[in-house]
Amino acid sequence: MNLVLLGPPAAGKGTQAKKLNAELGLPQISTGDILRAAIREGTEMGRKAKPLMDSGNLVPDDVVVGIIEERVRRPDCHAGFLLDGFPRTIPQAEALEGLLAKRGKRIDKVISLEVPAELIIERMSGRRSCPKDGSVYHLVQNPPKKAGQCDLCHGPLVQRDDDAPEKVKRRQIEYAEMTAPLKDFYAKRKLLASVNGTGAPDAIFAEVKKALGR
Repeated sequence: MNLVLLGPPAAGKGTQAKKLNAELGLPQISTGDILRAAIREGTEMGRKAKPLMDSGNLVPDDVVVGIIEERVRRPDCHAGFLLDGFPRTIPQAEALEGLLAKRGKRIDKVISLEVPAELIIERMSGRRSCPKDGSVYHLVQNPPKKAGQCDLCHGPLVQRDDDAPEKVKRRQIEYAEMTAPLKDFYAKRKLLASVNGTGAPDAIFAEVKKALGR
């Protein structure tokens, strides 16, 4: 099964992706994670992305799509995968269709997590992350065992610049303009399932599984 998780920033995509990985064994493919991995491993696309990311510029679609293509060719994706944070735009979704078609594959389901804007702001203001291993916590909903410290590596947690209130609002606008139209794109292909993204993560996961027919 090949899945896409859609939703605005802090909708809980990462949390649900981890649950799906544990339940279904699907590798979670996060654009940011694989960009950093491609750079670390020195792949062809990683070498193209590195100077752009180092200078703070956006990585163009052809490089992002190329890195996704490198990733889904790996053996652990042969039985399926879960895309978290990609595609972000309709051109990326069209490119994804093309690269999968070349391999005789397709997206089987798109889950859109629906969360009100005011709740997104509340979630992001309380979010803390580990710069070393990428673990994400929330001061109220998913606090670390020890305040300010990562459960895994015990390093200090930080609030990302992107979680500052003014940047949260900008990211919401960007999502509405660039990514939200993907819901219509996938609805026309009869692939979209909308899930209420509010409430406890386990309750949301139960709805996600129901949308997948499980």
